[in-house]
Amino acid sequence: MTAKTKDTPLMRQYNSIKSKHPSAILLFRVGDFYETFGKDAIIVSKILSIVLTSRNNGSSKIELAGFPHHSLNTYLPKLVRAGQRVAICDQLEDPKSTKGIVKRGVTELVTAGVSYNELTFETKRNNFLASIYYNKDVLGISFLDISTGEFILAEGDVKYVDKLLQSLRPSEIIYQKESNKRFKIDFNYQCSTFMLDEWVFNADYADELLIRQFSTTSLKGFGVDKLENGIIAAGAALHYLKETKHDHTSHILSIHRIETELFVWMDRFTIRNLELFSSPNLEGKSLIQVLDNTKTAMGARMLRRWIALPLKEEKEIKWRHNIVEDFITHNDITDDIIVKLEKVGDLERLASKLATLRVNPKECVQLKNALISVLEIKNLGILSGVSNDLMMLLENIDGCKEIISMIEKELVDDPPSFLSKGFVINSGICNTLDELREIQSSARDFLDKMLEREIKRTGISSLKISFNNVFGYYLEVRNRFKESVPEDWIRKQTLVNAERYITEELKEYEQKILNAEERIIIIETEIFNNLIASISKHIQRIQLNASIIAKIDCLSSFSILAKNYNYNKPDITSSSELVIKQGRHPVIERYLKDDDSYIPNDIILNRESQQIMMITGPNMSGKSALLRQTALIVLMAQIGSYVPAKSANIGVVDKIFTRVGGSDNISMGESTFMVEMLETASILNNLSKNSLILLDEIGRGTSTYDGISIAWAIAEYLHEHPTKAKTLFATHYHELNEMSKEFNRIKNYNVSVKENKNNIIFIRTLKQGGSEHSFGIHVAKMAGIPNQVVKKANNTLKQLESSRSQASGSTKEKQEFQLSFFDIDDPVLEQIRDDLLEIDINSLTPVEALMKLNDIKKIIGK
Repeated sequence: MTAKTKDTPLMRQYNSIKSKHPSAILLFRVGDFYETFGKDAIIVSKILSIVLTSRNNGSSKIELAGFPHHSLNTYLPKLVRAGQRVAICDQLEDPKSTKGIVKRGVTELVTAGVSYNELTFETKRNNFLASIYYNKDVLGISFLDISTGEFILAEGDVKYVDKLLQSLRPSEIIYQKESNKRFKIDFNYQCSTFMLDEWVFNADYADELLIRQFSTTSLKGFGVDKLENGIIAAGAALHYLKETKHDHTSHILSIHRIETELFVWMDRFTIRNLELFSSPNLEGKSLIQVLDNTKTAMGARMLRRWIALPLKEEKEIKWRHNIVEDFITHNDITDDIIVKLEKVGDLERLASKLATLRVNPKECVQLKNALISVLEIKNLGILSGVSNDLMMLLENIDGCKEIISMIEKELVDDPPSFLSKGFVINSGICNTLDELREIQSSARDFLDKMLEREIKRTGISSLKISFNNVFGYYLEVRNRFKESVPEDWIRKQTLVNAERYITEELKEYEQKILNAEERIIIIETEIFNNLIASISKHIQRIQLNASIIAKIDCLSSFSILAKNYNYNKPDITSSSELVIKQGRHPVIERYLKDDDSYIPNDIILNRESQQIMMITGPNMSGKSALLRQTALIVLMAQIGSYVPAKSANIGVVDKIFTRVGGSDNISMGESTFMVEMLETASILNNLSKNSLILLDEIGRGTSTYDGISIAWAIAEYLHEHPTKAKTLFATHYHELNEMSKEFNRIKNYNVSVKENKNNIIFIRTLKQGGSEHSFGIHVAKMAGIPNQVVKKANNTLKQLESSRSQASGSTKEKQEFQLSFFDIDDPVLEQIRDDLLEIDINSLTPVEALMKLNDIKKIIGK
């Protein structure tokens, strides 16, 4: 389109609105359709797989793609999930009552992190909008979920903010334009991002927005007033809501700080290595998939936060364990609660829809039914025998009886989702509404009597009365009765086999019916809106119930896991000791084949006598699984769950570090070894006396001697560090077993195997003492490596070991012995020996024997 092209009035309006939202797809309401134009249309047609066409725009044409307005909930989520920002432009006046172009405007801007549409996000995850504020080396960050009203903030360095991003996994991040380069360097987190102008990130502006939001005089009551950087980030989030036309925020009632001192520190490497929320393997399972036995979406979301932020406070951990124990002890109550939990649904997001005036009649009845189930759960607390902790939790539930009563009184039991469908409000609420409904219900009777009368008057036996949207009610006459049509009937339409007529009487009654229907919708909408306004005053009470129900859901879920999978209550102490008896990996155990069983193992770590367990053993023997299961057992205990172990005595851990598994970060120019060293550096620079450290195969990304040297130095550093941090150190460098002779708190262990001729059997049991072999070649054989390659590897290994032995200068006094062909230290002769031992002489034919001799000749080069 050239600059001289004259736009149509509609396109001038479109271009004016689009210029205000250049980065968003503009859904432009035209009649019964949402249309997109130009580049937007090309993008939309590809994402939605809809037809791309064109329309006239003055003297030119422009690309066009659209869909019916009632399909918005189908197509909008697809656009948002594809990473698009979507501006919804609606008609702001009735086209029937205006001349010329209908007034239009953007009523909502939907983004990945700012959406109420349930199809744009996962029900079991918070849909957080993260806001980051850069202020030199200290960053402020906030997380806001407008679908639930949760609002939290924190501040810290880049590593801490990165850890929070990995833990809480926002759908969208906003930050300062001026910090764009820094942001891209600091964070490799994949989600939608959007930059805001620097002026938005202002302390006074943020204070003003937050104080106005919470209707307070200061932020002291929330305990966040000292976190200025976090407050600025939170203020920017509220500003973003205004910018995206999300003005109904009465459900955002408070803001909380993430208190670092209350939660276990896990860096992003640990969160990834322990596979808490996802597995890098296609068939792999995560911890949350194993632990999530919740019955409500809000319970699932709370469980995810608990896993991301395990507790450090001994009293709170024990409180959760006690309630889990109560649920296990009182099976009857637990079973009843679980049945009722399944009927609660997502009370948290229903409350948010209520506050933002997005709740429909059917959802309002769902709210009533949810509150009834919540009240029934509360009443279960009356039963005797439960502990004070569980009793108090149940008693804190608000009955919300007046809310239940209001909805029960005014809404029918099973209303439609849309007010326009009618029959939403109960009879007896409004006399005028009842009278109009009487007119509507008597219409069919009136029309039947009119039809009977007209058939009798005209003699047209096939006469019928019907309705369409073009000209309302009409009388239809077949062609063979045309001559019998009275003169006072007015012809409206001619068909192939019939003609359609109207009468003054029919049109008068039609107007009466249509007026009744229209007024019914108006009256029902008014009553419904007043009901929502009344209920909205109680949002805080409903949110309180949602929070309590989520806790009950999580803790009862833990009790089910404990009963079904033989988990036991851990003993939480303030000591530095970690003792796990017969511990099992919660994820691997769950997905073993039916005929397999997980081999349990004991772990003992303390700061006095066994600070570092040096674990050696064959590849594939389960060293990595043992490390991970230790961390997962500790984490499960500190979120309040029972653990997969016969017993566990856990001194509260404040930091969990892992260096497990290897992965390249080629896109960032980092090799396996560099990633390994970066993760290890993060550990060594952040030690504490109550840390739990898991190191697996340190140094394997470089040459053998470099690797051994680095692994030795790291182990020594940990042993000599004043924190004496508890460490599991798995390695294939058997030379590290020598460290136990020099360092008194390093103890050697190995994951045992059983050798059977040339094969090995993995016992997977941890026992004291070091292992002398890695059995890597045996593992290669098990994996299906060709036998010729395996033999060559064995020969090369023996040559290397022989060379190393000679180079070391270690000699033994020669003893007299009878010379044997198989005692000669010659790899070629040893290969011949192995080949001969494998021959079954009893089944060997003469021809095969000759061929075997020929093979031997080839080996010795003859």
